[in-house]
Amino acid sequence: MQSKFIVIGILVVTSLGFIWFANRSGSKKISNQVNNIAKLVSPEVFAELAKSKDAFILDVHTPEQTHIPGTNAFIPYDQIGKNTDKLPKDKTAPVLVYCRSGSMSASAAKELASLGYTQVYDLAGGTDAYKKSQESVSLTPKTKAFGTVVYGDVVTTNFTLTNYSPLPVKITWVSTSCGCTKASVEKKELGAYESTAVNVSFDPAVHKDDTDVGDLTRTIFIRTDNPNYPELESTITATVVRKE
Repeated sequence: MQSKFIVIGILVVTSLGFIWFANRSGSKKISNQVNNIAKLVSPEVFAELAKSKDAFILDVHTPEQTHIPGTNAFIPYDQIGKNTDKLPKDKTAPVLVYCRSGSMSASAAKELASLGYTQVYDLAGGTDAYKKSQESVSLTPKTKAFGTVVYGDVVTTNFTLTNYSPLPVKITWVSTSCGCTKASVEKKELGAYESTAVNVSFDPAVHKDDTDVGDLTRTIFIRTDNPNYPELESTITATVVRKE
């Protein structure tokens, strides 16, 4: 009888050991799957991925830094879960995440993967590495849509002018393609890796006629003293209608 209890005891211990091992292996497998979703990419690959219209570019460095041109949102790396409303609703959208050196973005990338995002790209070396190979002076976004604008109303928006280079830049000229659109920069001189707002207003009734009625595109022009980026352009679009 005693030997029977010993055999039963051995079987119970073996079973519990098997369950523990299976659970541990399963947890490890899930963890690896989460980690593997976030892909570490070079500055060159990151810049290429950022060209996609579907890409969502996220800066997670704290304190806030000058963002890579085209960045869609800033969320501190340890507050991703509290700011899901700022993230893409489509969890298959490419999410490009970065910080200054790469440590904060690594943490954020894991969090994004755990939230169900299936295409997470983490910038290797952060902006410290990006600055060495991706110099630019840019006006972003490339276009902004006002949608429907009632003739007589004045609407406003802003763009971001970023000097993503190691040398200072002067803005030498700001203009637009039509008198209905006005643009101004908040700062006319930018230091290295500094940005400023470009404020734009659109008044379709400025000409007092039907010149600015219907589907319209207007362009903002900015000139700089950087010989590699002498002129920058972005556009606004609108459908202007008269009140019935």
